[in-house]
Amino acid sequence: MKAFVAARGPKLFLDESSVLDIGSCIVNGTDIAPGRAIPDDGDPRIDHSLEGFLFTCGPDHIRHPEPIDDNTEGRKYPLHGSYSGNPAEILFWDAQGEDAECKARVFVKTADGGLALLERHVRSDGETGEVCLSDRVTNVGTTPFAKVHMYHMNIGAWLFDGDVHLAGKMLEGGGFPWHFGEEPGGVFCVPARVAGEEWAEIRLGPIASLSGATLKVRFRTDTLPYLQVWRNQQAPAHVLGIEPVSHRWVGRDELKASGELQMLLPGESVDYGLRFSFA
Repeated sequence: MKAFVAARGPKLFLDESSVLDIGSCIVNGTDIAPGRAIPDDGDPRIDHSLEGFLFTCGPDHIRHPEPIDDNTEGRKYPLHGSYSGNPAEILFWDAQGEDAECKARVFVKTADGGLALLERHVRSDGETGEVCLSDRVTNVGTTPFAKVHMYHMNIGAWLFDGDVHLAGKMLEGGGFPWHFGEEPGGVFCVPARVAGEEWAEIRLGPIASLSGATLKVRFRTDTLPYLQVWRNQQAPAHVLGIEPVSHRWVGRDELKASGELQMLLPGESVDYGLRFSFA
């Protein structure tokens, strides 16, 4: 892990061993990443990623494993896709002044035989404290793969009290308490687009244990038109996830049947964007 710190904002630790995702995220002296308070899905690669504050799902698959098309050997797309566990090559790194900025690239062999290039740009604004994550995914192979993407932002829910709420225009009634649904957890996925707005916003807070800070997350809705939120309080898990995502919470077959599962052809690219801050 490599420390990434600007004059203002959270102290991040970027994981060069796995897509330059975010491991620890220190806010007002507290690491908000869930660590081992996560469910064990039986995949060490994903367990490692899920311990951190942010990991990336895709580029060929999101969510849980499903069979690979036209495959007689019974192989499946892996849990949350092929990104996790692929090392990042740092191309630029500058964290000496007020701002912090880095650029990296990651080559990913997809489960169905394709090759993707992830070009990642992370910038932390020393004046506002906002962290900006910009990704470009290019098909640099010879076969198409599904154009899917999800950011998992995971927070240790032991930090929350009963006053912590989720708030956003995409949520029913504009928001509700963080412990939505039935115990010990739940998940929902809703459209995030608002007419006339290119970015969606969701807030989580105020978090008294972080000196009253509220997490504000913004994301591009042209390529991430949905918001998924999950929580899991089934011991030893104690985590809440905010997850901007490219597709509805249904299986690949249903997405294909409805024409929603588009393919990224050789030579084509797609861009994704996420921003977050604590105030």
